[in-house]
Amino acid sequence: MSTPVASQNAVLLMSMELSNTEFRLRFSNQQKEREVTVPARDVEKLRHAIQVAKEKLKMEAGCRVVSCYEAGRDGFWLHRCLEQMGVENLVVDSASIEVNRRKRRAKTDRLDAKKLLGMLIRHVFGNEKGMWQIVRVPTEAQEDERRRHREHQRLKKERTAHLARIRSLLTLHGIALNRVNPDVEIYRNWDKRPLPNAAKAELKREFERLDLTDRQIRELGKDRVQ
Repeated sequence: MSTPVASQNAVLLMSMELSNTEFRLRFSNQQKEREVTVPARDVEKLRHAIQVAKEKLKMEAGCRVVSCYEAGRDGFWLHRCLEQMGVENLVVDSASIEVNRRKRRAKTDRLDAKKLLGMLIRHVFGNEKGMWQIVRVPTEAQEDERRRHREHQRLKKERTAHLARIRSLLTLHGIALNRVNPDVEIYRNWDKRPLPNAAKAELKREFERLDLTDRQIRELGKDRVQ
């Protein structure tokens, strides 16, 4: 019966390939590898998978664990979760991997767990520089502030889109939008007739969307000042 690796340098390596339904985990003790899947975002099953991997790969329960995953939709919650488990995690910049692999990858073309694990081994034991770029993980407060800024920018784009749509609807009837007025009854066709009912209803809904966007922009502006 083999005994757990007791070396001070023993490291359990784990790469994570994340999808919306499952997390694919690939482990290595630098001699053997093991791959399992757990349901996406199931923290307890993730923790259990790490414990089982230590047993299967003959590692000590308290051995050092280093993991990595590509930055993407899941953001940084998983990084913080792993750190709470005592795992040293690296969030890898996908764009930097694209450059280093010397070929263009689609954003949806994720590195699989096996390839990520190989790169992690080289990073930890080969001390290779420039192989990939590690993302600096923001604090939760910093990340929350970024969300406000990004929402504010997105709302401004939405406002521009609503105004463009309103102008387009009016242009179809020979009307120039000189001043924004949500009272659709004031708008008259090129020959001074009221707008057709369907056009009027659509224009009203677009003004309602514009008003909602304007209110949300103002509310976000107040929050950022506080």
